[in-house]
Amino acid sequence: MRKLIRNYVNTFKGLSTEVWWLALITLINRAGTMVIPFLSLYLTESLSLTKGNVGWIMSCFGLGSVVGSWLGGKLTDKIGAYKVMKTSLFITGLMFVALQFVTTFYGFCVGIFLVMLVADTFRPAMFVALSAYSKPENKTRSVTLIRLAINLGFSAGPVVGGIIVTYLSYKGLFWVDGITCVLATLLLIKVLNPKKAKTSDEIKVENPVSVFSDKAFWVFFIGMFVFGFIFLQYFSTVPLYYREGYHLTELEIGILMGMNGFVIFVLEMPLIKWLEGSKYSKEYLIFIGLFLTGLSFWVLTMTNWAGVLVIGMLLMTIGEMILFPFSNAFVIDRAKKGNQGEYMAFYSIAFSASHIFGHNSGMHLAEGVGFDTTWNIMTIASVVGLLFLLLLIRIVQQEKKQVIKS
Repeated sequence: MRKLIRNYVNTFKGLSTEVWWLALITLINRAGTMVIPFLSLYLTESLSLTKGNVGWIMSCFGLGSVVGSWLGGKLTDKIGAYKVMKTSLFITGLMFVALQFVTTFYGFCVGIFLVMLVADTFRPAMFVALSAYSKPENKTRSVTLIRLAINLGFSAGPVVGGIIVTYLSYKGLFWVDGITCVLATLLLIKVLNPKKAKTSDEIKVENPVSVFSDKAFWVFFIGMFVFGFIFLQYFSTVPLYYREGYHLTELEIGILMGMNGFVIFVLEMPLIKWLEGSKYSKEYLIFIGLFLTGLSFWVLTMTNWAGVLVIGMLLMTIGEMILFPFSNAFVIDRAKKGNQGEYMAFYSIAFSASHIFGHNSGMHLAEGVGFDTTWNIMTIASVVGLLFLLLLIRIVQQEKKQVIKS
């Protein structure tokens, strides 16, 4: 047991102090995102909106995320990651508190769009800052540490959120989310020195290659959009499936979703360290991650046994544990020849665009054709994404051959 614990601790060695602080800031921020897993339930039960209404609201959520990610990348390349992160966190906190007072369908569409526009300027800036604070050999593990912080927050958030909803009300979720964003801002100002990192506004690539001319990146972009499209069902359509198909309570749903973050917290860092030392390429591991995520939807259609919910959640969890760190590392490597903010912005936009179409499509499909057919469609979509990732593997292999020849 001691050896196991020692090996686990060793996977964290070598990471910079700034990366640890950035992880803690992210943890505090993400712990407050307990609103998101319960948003579809809040909108249908507290505001009495239809699944179709919820789908359109989640599309506005995604549209705000797209605009915010693009704006965050532009601002990061122009004024630096630190200023963007600080401003985004603070204003997001205030806006989340205000969002609870919006009760109409159109008002919530506008409100959630504005909240996500501001909130997601943070993501490209955070990844650029992470790259700047990390040693080259530690970038993938640094990304994994941030993901651990995100998922530790997600594991605690839904459980605490379920308790708040059960014993207080949905309104409390908005207060907690807003307050944690403000606390994360104060911690960032206190512990991170923007001058210590060689941020993107100080490191300029001469004659940078535009992301728009990077063929491999855009094939990758489509694969990530498809992954996001099906993955995001776990934060909108799937909670409704738990409620309507298996009659789980908010607390039970919170515990089931919290299991995702707990498993990631315990296993992701050792798994990533082991995979980094394997013979498999980043592109192949991204492929495996999407395959497991698609499989998680297929198993939901196989039986009515409630235990399949746990199996599906575990398959999705392992899939995202593999896909997210290596997809992020893939983009960081590609960004070395261009503007980092631009690359990280479009990486974020792939998932933000998924928000526009994924939630809306899932909600309308569930309402129109039922959950089982919806899960079959998600499985087919994952196959489409896998075909694009196979093309990505081929393109990258050709690029490597050309480098060897030259």
